[in-house]
Amino acid sequence: MLSEEYLKAERSASWREELRKTIKTKDRIQLTRVVMSSVDPKVRSRNYQEVNMGLTAEQAVAEARRCLDCVNPTCITGCPVEINIPKFIKNIERGEFLEAAKTLKETSALPAVCGRVCPQEHQCEKQCFYVQKLNKPSVAIGHLERFAADYERESKNIAIPEIEIANGIKVAVIGSGPAGLSFAGDMAKKGFDVTVYEALHELGGVLRYGIPEFRLPNNIVKIEIEVLAKMGVKFMTNCIIGKTISHEDLLEMGFKGIFVGSGAGLPHFMHIPGENLNGVMSCNEYLTRVNLMDAANPESETPVWRGKNVAVIGGGNTAMDAVRTALRLGAEKAMIVYRRSEEEMPARLEEVHHAKEEGIEFFNLHNPLKYEGDEKGCVKRMLLQRMELGEPDSSGRRRPSPIEGDTVWMDVDQVIVSVGVSPNPLIPSTFKGLEITKWGTIVVNCDTMQSAQHEVYAGGDIVRGGATVILAMGDGRKAAKGMSEALLAK
Repeated sequence: MLSEEYLKAERSASWREELRKTIKTKDRIQLTRVVMSSVDPKVRSRNYQEVNMGLTAEQAVAEARRCLDCVNPTCITGCPVEINIPKFIKNIERGEFLEAAKTLKETSALPAVCGRVCPQEHQCEKQCFYVQKLNKPSVAIGHLERFAADYERESKNIAIPEIEIANGIKVAVIGSGPAGLSFAGDMAKKGFDVTVYEALHELGGVLRYGIPEFRLPNNIVKIEIEVLAKMGVKFMTNCIIGKTISHEDLLEMGFKGIFVGSGAGLPHFMHIPGENLNGVMSCNEYLTRVNLMDAANPESETPVWRGKNVAVIGGGNTAMDAVRTALRLGAEKAMIVYRRSEEEMPARLEEVHHAKEEGIEFFNLHNPLKYEGDEKGCVKRMLLQRMELGEPDSSGRRRPSPIEGDTVWMDVDQVIVSVGVSPNPLIPSTFKGLEITKWGTIVVNCDTMQSAQHEVYAGGDIVRGGATVILAMGDGRKAAKGMSEALLAK
């Protein structure tokens, strides 16, 4: 029997035709979406244990049964790396979990990562039939992706994707973040000789230094990279392209193609009084020091300051990561200060929900005007301007404007600024022949990701200025297709 809610759905002729083609068994319609268990907020808020606990096999199979196996699966078009979503989900439904993982690896170099941090609610899941036609919760595609990838890893039976015969063509990758790793994986599958250069001492880029372990455990990233190494990808750390090795050096070393995935690690500040006070720092510095340099350890050579009243300025995922990190480092009061309302927050809904569960305080429609310090030069309070929302701006979100004369002081002893980033200018300034925008990003052909310098391709934040992990991966795949076709045509 179909539910009453289902029967109340739209009844247009085109909808009925699509329904006839799509739904093969009426009893498949299940409106209740699986809920993933999480660690108790009181426990997790004081440690780095991963918050989400994954699905059981029983939960995964039950959720997979909700997939309607649409004739025209728009979920695929909603995925930047074009995973064959119905195929991997149907494998889970049949209990063929390793086959599901194998399907994911056909197009994704980082399935266990994407299953955790990808904003599926704005991409593949948003295009699900349940959402588009029934206005009901989508199939939990992200949860199922994580389940399949985790099952394979925990089974110790990790498959290595098929590799074409080596073609002897060398390509270099600058940066081991999601764009670079995705590009490297696809090029290795096509038989290219791939070397990835990483400026830091650990591989993973933003996956390693920017995302805390309670959201993305380091071991997950490590194992995904190990698979790439087994595919033949070579990695070199502590190597700054543009400084340690130049553009010309890479060409002399025999690299026929270069992919730039160096990210956007240059933090923005608000340029307001008091930003030079001790205790005011960028979100990039804070997360990098904690995640990559053991700065949370009091015995560290470079420990990070542990504030008691910590305010994070911003409303994105990195802001949520920072404020939740501050809580885990002992903050008595951890706060988000954001100039728009919660509805305009770019952070994932799940991250906002988890932050609230953990006791994070939200000061929406507030914007810092200045910081004041004590006699030692340490920040002690900040002046906030109360805001109201006006008409939508170019991003589609309602523009915040100050309420004249309405300000409030807030006591703080640490402020972490998370209001955006720009690309590091090193590559744009040292690679000849590139076309650069006024924002410092590299101009590329959107179809191939090729730059004005014919052997140089680019993707991720160095092109977008700031994007999600999965969009960066999509750029890497597109660049691999464009570069491989160009090099093999010669």
